[in-house]
Order: sequence, then C-alpha cells, then structure tokens
Amino acid sequence: MRQDKPRCAWAKGPLMQAYHDTEWGVPARDDGRLYEMLLLEAFQAGLSWHVILSKRENFRRAFDGFDPHKIAAYDEAKIARLLGDAGIVRCRRKIEAAVVNARCFLEIQRQFGSFANYLYSFAGDEPQPSGDEVRTTSPLSDAISLDLKRRGMRYMGSVTVYSYLQAVGVVNDHEPGCFLHRDGTGQAGG
Repeated sequence: MRQDKPRCAWAKGPLMQAYHDTEWGVPARDDGRLYEMLLLEAFQAGLSWHVILSKRENFRRAFDGFDPHKIAAYDEAKIARLLGDAGIVRCRRKIEAAVVNARCFLEIQRQFGSFANYLYSFAGDEPQPSGDEVRTTSPLSDAISLDLKRRGMRYMGSVTVYSYLQAVGVVNDHEPGCFLHRDGTGQAGG
C-alpha cells in the first residue's frame, strides 16, 4: 500500500487506508462478504467505522466467523456471553438485532437464491455513481432500507444502508481526486 496515493479524506491511518484501498467500494456478490458487512454496519450505527474496523477480528471470533446460520440460532445464553465480550461492541439491542437480522438474511437468501440477487434487484449490475456531492442517503438506500425493515431487519435505516452500499461497492463514492474515484465512464482517476 503506497502512502502517497491521493485517497478519500476519511482514509487516515494504516487501518483505514488498507480498508479503503482493498475493500471499500469494491463490488461484492459473495453472500459471505455481504453478510459480514451487513452485521458490521448495523453495529457501527452511532459509532465510528474505525472503532468497528479495529474490532473486526473480535467480531469474527465472537460471531462464529459471520456465519448467519449459526447466528440465527443464538439463544439467550449466547447473547449473555456476547454481552461479556470486551472485544466487541456490547450493546444488547445490537446483539439481539444481529440474531434477528441473520434470520431475515437467510429468508431473503431462500426467496431470492442469494442475498446478492436480492440486493442487485434494487441496484442493477453496475455500481451506482453518486455524483460529486457528499451524501448519507439516496433513493436507493431509502428503498432498500424500507424493504429490509419491512422484512424485520433492525438497525437498517437509510444512513446505515447507504454506508453498507458504499462498503460493498453498490455505490461508487470515492471522492474526486481519489485514485479509486471513477468518473461517469467508469475510469479510475488519480
């Protein structure tokens, strides 16, 4: 990772730069990755992404490798153990939401064949350009948020969903001047 590349303003420090350069905004169609990011984004609500990213491996360990089948089966005893785990964000409502969201995720997979099929049924096959304005929601995140909440998911407001769409590359939000920014033709800048 070159330190001298022009990046999005938020990509400060080695952890955030590595995430920015290798993951953020990279289109994902693998349900494992899509689920991992969904869980992490729900925990991020109200916190900084740096906090969540720095605890990512602890989340992976605590939440059984981000396996939605295992998480969907968590009982009160497992939730209590998670509440005692100082390596993750210990918020009962978010932990309980992770269990509910895993069940919803699995139901969406069942209905659509994959979560990727569900997600891209809203978004189309190409990353959505955001334009050059800074935003925290969009009509796309509004629609997906509304549908996810209708299906029972928690901590899936439009801001969280928009952040998720950025993370999994459905929306291309690299800033103009960033070496990963794509103009309207899909060409990388920098």
